[in-house]
Amino acid sequence: MKQFLKMLLAVICGILLVNIIIFAIIGGIIGSAASMAGGSAKAVLPREGVLAIDLSEVTVAEQAVPADAISMLQGMYVSTVGIYKAVQAINIAAEDPAVQYIYLKTDGSTLGISTLTELRDALLNFHRSGKPVIAYSENPGLGTYYLSTAADKIYISSYEGGNYNFTGLCAQSFYLKDLLDKFGVNMQLIRHGKYKSAGEMYVRNSPSEENKEQYRRMVDSMWDTIAGAITDSREISRGDLDALIDNLALCLPGDFEAAGLVDGVLTRDELKAKLTTYAMAGSFKDVKFIPFADYVAARAVPNFKVRDRIAILYANGEIVDGNDFQNVAGDSFVAEIDKIRSDSHVKAVVLRVNSPGGSVFASEKIKHELDLLAQQVPLVASYGELAASGGYWISNNCTRIYSDATTLTGSIGVFGLIPEASKALKDKAGIGTFEAKSHRHADMVRLTRPLDSAEYKYMERSIESIYDKFTTIVSEGRGMEKDQVDAIGQGRVWTGADALGIGLVDEIGTLEDAIACAASLAGLESWQIAEYPKELTQFEMLMQSMGQTSEHRYVKALSRITEPQVLARMPYNITVY
Repeated sequence: MKQFLKMLLAVICGILLVNIIIFAIIGGIIGSAASMAGGSAKAVLPREGVLAIDLSEVTVAEQAVPADAISMLQGMYVSTVGIYKAVQAINIAAEDPAVQYIYLKTDGSTLGISTLTELRDALLNFHRSGKPVIAYSENPGLGTYYLSTAADKIYISSYEGGNYNFTGLCAQSFYLKDLLDKFGVNMQLIRHGKYKSAGEMYVRNSPSEENKEQYRRMVDSMWDTIAGAITDSREISRGDLDALIDNLALCLPGDFEAAGLVDGVLTRDELKAKLTTYAMAGSFKDVKFIPFADYVAARAVPNFKVRDRIAILYANGEIVDGNDFQNVAGDSFVAEIDKIRSDSHVKAVVLRVNSPGGSVFASEKIKHELDLLAQQVPLVASYGELAASGGYWISNNCTRIYSDATTLTGSIGVFGLIPEASKALKDKAGIGTFEAKSHRHADMVRLTRPLDSAEYKYMERSIESIYDKFTTIVSEGRGMEKDQVDAIGQGRVWTGADALGIGLVDEIGTLEDAIACAASLAGLESWQIAEYPKELTQFEMLMQSMGQTSEHRYVKALSRITEPQVLARMPYNITVY
């Protein structure tokens, strides 16, 4: 038997080694083929051309993601560029005589509203250079149309049958109590914060009045931002815009043109003719298009002549304990902070937060290290789509906080969620249980019985202590009275626009604005940007993925449901299509 196991292990190791070699070869193939998909640093750019930002071929994330080998070989790869380099490239293009104009095709976008805002601000800056932005869409939706309003001209397809998602914003939530009751599962929620709704879906069959209130305000605030951009760009009144949407008046391509929301409805040939005219070319085949990912790779490069650096530290994902390259993991993130602290060339840091929060323990660990970092160099925060709960915990002590108007932030609250499945085990699964224990409460979080009153108070004490700590650090970080923090806390989620008015953030601004602030605080006139964590190569992603088997990932996912948790986390995001 032992010999058989040794042979089996040897075979498995051999298979893994072959796979590693194959993926390394594939990585080389990707490197040579990347220019065809967009994104090669070696791509040859034309002397003059149109910068093509086609969101079905390139997407923008917090940081660039390397090519996935299998997707590339199957022809399904979409280039991914980081938000900083995307904005930097558009700003460079504004001054680049080789770029005639920008052609923006918004179909296929999966970008969040705050990312769209950062791109929109960059496109508005490009427009100020005197060169036009031409936007086109076959299926305009509110989010992508919002981005298009930065353009000089907006065109849509004349072909009917498109999917026009122009019916307003909607935030939806689901409630599982009745379903869990059927299966005999009891989710025990202990929280501080009447707006802290992260556990409501498990213990209620409808939202609380406080949750309804914050949902409605978040949607209204986000719509105020989007509608304001549309009305300013297209010179239409807010009342007329709301009426068009409420009355379902935007159904056919001609409806958009009649309402003044677009400058024309075009066939494919008509679009080509427009693009040819703007390029001042003899025919469409003479128009040279520059793929956006190629332009980013070739132009948005660090200024290696300058030794002084501003570090961008990306806190992107859920805050978790340990090491996890796909989230903000306590141990691995602290290691990144250590790298920055040990680099004498780093003169300022921008903490870019795009996180709903998560582990209280990891948040505490990260914040402690960030506070030490802030003693060495200026530390400025920039908020992306989310900077809530644990995401706000780690960043509220930054010297200055920049947020997008639609960022979801705040959520100053904490909750504990403890599952109990005694009925499910006995009545549904027919499983009997027995525990031999040394002390009275040794089995209090073993799924087999509900908490008693002493145990509930024990957990509540922990929750109350953490909430007190949360409000204390916000009070100190934001220079507020603790009672004031509690009044705007209670787990409530705010948009960036509303957070500005109550002192949770300092300015509505972009990542670029935060970088400029950090440079000013450090007294820098020139600098290069260093990004942390560094972008992984295909091979590094492969190695890290192999370290987490599918079984391991399933166990981690299941543990989030079955194990007791104390979290500072926001439960949802709002997507605008």
